[in-house]
Amino acid sequence: MMEILRFNECNVTYAKDQPEYLQLPAMRKEDGEIVTCWKPSIIERIKILFTGKIWLNILTFNKPLQPLKMSGNKPFTSSTK
Repeated sequence: MMEILRFNECNVTYAKDQPEYLQLPAMRKEDGEIVTCWKPSIIERIKILFTGKIWLNILTFNKPLQPLKMSGNKPFTSSTK
């Protein structure tokens, strides 16, 4: 299972007081953008390498889906908060 990573720019933790969910450290920007960081396990890395696929499950609880973007690149510079 992918590991959720805390990074220096994290300024919020989602599900902090919700034991039924994993805590999600994130950087919340002033414009509403939320950035999280994930690290695949070795097995997941091999699967991604050979299949080129990453699966994303989203729990919307039947609410509208928000725009999402996945990237292998850090979406900010370290001086940006």
